[in-house]
Parts: sequence; structure tokens; C-alpha cells
Amino acid sequence: MMEKRRDHRKTGGGAADWLLRLVKGVFVGTGFILPGVSGGALAAIFGLYERIISFLAHITRDFKKNVLFFIPVAIGMLGGIVLLSYPLEYFLDRYLAPTMWFFIGAIIGTFPALWKEGGKKGRSPRHLVIMAVAFVAGFFLLRFGESAFAGNVPQNFGTWLLGGAIIALGILIPGLSPSNFLLYMGMYGAMVTAFKTLDVSVILPLILGLLICLLALSKLMDALFAKAYAGVFHVILGVVAASTVIIVPLDFNYLSLEGLACIPTCIAGIALGLWMSRLEDRYKPARA
Repeated sequence: MMEKRRDHRKTGGGAADWLLRLVKGVFVGTGFILPGVSGGALAAIFGLYERIISFLAHITRDFKKNVLFFIPVAIGMLGGIVLLSYPLEYFLDRYLAPTMWFFIGAIIGTFPALWKEGGKKGRSPRHLVIMAVAFVAGFFLLRFGESAFAGNVPQNFGTWLLGGAIIALGILIPGLSPSNFLLYMGMYGAMVTAFKTLDVSVILPLILGLLICLLALSKLMDALFAKAYAGVFHVILGVVAASTVIIVPLDFNYLSLEGLACIPTCIAGIALGLWMSRLEDRYKPARA
């Protein structure tokens, strides 16, 4: 019986682990359509980021194993983008603060697991300083983006290539919300419309820019992890914390009925985050 349990854990938990990765993919997918939320940060929070970077940096290494691992993640991401875009738009339009606090709660609930992961190869006071600096730098960089890209950017093949690269950076750099920057540049609405109408003049350069950026920079991120795992991970921790603070709704009446609803939605998000972290720890597959 014990041997079966060990085998079950080693293979990644079977159906339970597959479903867990599917749910994680849904959350990560929302990071690409929800302004203020980073798909890369969510990937880091749910224990996917490092493996994504390693896979992209070494495509041929354990190719079949990695493809099988990421199939439910990819399905979940597509589901998160396609199926949840309309409900998210509905709730964000009508119940912005409670919805955002649900996401904030989910991040809070999973942060302890991310903290544990960051210290698995050691943690020193220097790493705490790195995290603090990353938090401050990330906070001001994200705030700077709001003013730097105010207005419209001309929309052509080159700027859509740039848009694809920005989306890729949202994967490679936890805390960076590509939707935010595309909104600042005045390209977000046009991008959503292009996906709805299958406008290849927009979709093609977006995909091209995405792939070029991913392939060009994933090896760099992988090398940084190999040489300075704790330092890089504490940068991620700081930026994730900064990006979480950034999305807190401030211009809102928290004494209203909707404001009070933020408390249970945040608690629900925390509970979900803690549950997913525990499930992740239980069914975490062994790496090669």
C-alpha cells in the first residue's frame, strides 16, 4: 500500500495532478487578459514558472515529458483566456473591487509556498535586501508605466511585434502585466478585437514577437537560475509582492455593501490559494 502511494506521488498524482495543472493554467491564463495581473507572477505562484523557463531554454531536453506535463496547463490557459474573458469582463465591470480582492487573496494564499520555494537553496540577509529592492523597483516601474505610455501608439506590424514581445515578457518576468502596458499604449482594445475577428495582420506579428522574445530570453533566465537561484527567486518574490500591491483597488468606498463583500471574496481567494499550495506540495512531480 505504501509502495503504491509512493508511485502515485512519483508519477505526479495521476488524474488529481492533471486536474491541478489544468486549474493552474486557468489562473495563469487570466493573467494575460486581466489588467494589473501578471501571468508570469501567477506561474511562479503556482510552481510553474521555473519549469516553463527550463523547458523553453532546453526545448529538446525531456521534450515528450515536458509536453505531456504542459498539456493540461495549456488547455487551462486557453480556457482561462477564452471561457473566462466574458465572465471576468462582467464581474470587473460590475464588481471590480471584490473580484480583484479574490485574485489578491489567491496570491496571498500561495505566497507562503512561493517563499518556501525561494529559500530551498538557502536564504541570507542579502537575499532579503534583494527582495526589498526588487519590491521598491518593481512598484515604481509599474507606476511609471502608467504615465510613460499614456496615449495611443501607432498600430502597425512593428508595434504589434513589440506587443507580442511585451506579452512574452509577462511570462518571463513575474510581476509584469502585459495587459497593463498594452492598455497604456492604446493597443489592448484593438488586440481583443483582433482575436475576436481573427485578424491575422495583428495576430501574426503578435505571435512572432512572442516567440522571438521567449526563445531569445528564456536561456538567459535559465542561466540566471542556475547561477544565482536564491537571488533571482527573491527578485521574483519582491516583484510579485509589488505587482500585488499595485492591483489593490484604492479609489473605492469600502464601507459600501460591495466594499464589505471584498472581505469574503478575499478570504475565499486565500482559501483557494492555500488549498492549491497544499495540493501542489502533495502531488508535486519529481523532476528529472
